[in-house]
Amino acid sequence: MKSPQGSEEFIYKQKQIRDEDTECANTQYNLGVSLMKEGKLDEAIGAFNDAVANSARMFEGYVNLGYIYFKKGDLEMVIEANKRAIEVEPRYARGYANLGFAFLQMMKTEEAIFALNRAIELNPEIVQAWSNLTNAYLQNDQVDKAVETGEKMVEIAPEFALGQNNLASAYYNQGEFRKAIEHLDKAIELGFEPHPEFEKALEPHR
Repeated sequence: MKSPQGSEEFIYKQKQIRDEDTECANTQYNLGVSLMKEGKLDEAIGAFNDAVANSARMFEGYVNLGYIYFKKGDLEMVIEANKRAIEVEPRYARGYANLGFAFLQMMKTEEAIFALNRAIELNPEIVQAWSNLTNAYLQNDQVDKAVETGEKMVEIAPEFALGQNNLASAYYNQGEFRKAIEHLDKAIELGFEPHPEFEKALEPHR
């Protein structure tokens, strides 16, 4: 959200306050948020690092660092930031969900499964965690678990198009082609664009 004075002026004033009190974690955090919203990600990283250095309990700073590193494509640092957030706030479900996603992208499947299950245990409403867990089980050749997880996911969020697609993939790997087609068609109906090769693979079973 833009400040009433304009974002650049707000950032300037926050920097002035920070320079007067270099150990004020709240000012550093607020500066980081403002810089992040303006797309000044490298500067925001510096501000959030200062904030967490001056307040070991400020898990929100680690949360935002994780988000920035995700935007920058640095999965190792996404993992590092979210691990620190969870150390500070052990019941931070989205931290585990973020860890699971990063581990999944890095093909660290066992770590992904553990983190995503923990996220769901803490907050079963995080639909993306169910979706990523479905993919993690597929990645780990646990097809039955992938189907079971995918079914729970679409029960929670039937309008989640990506989830419908992922469940379709799980059923395809299970050899349940009719159900795979059913969920793929639902995903398409919801606006999802499936991979052409997946559609082609299912075509003979229609």
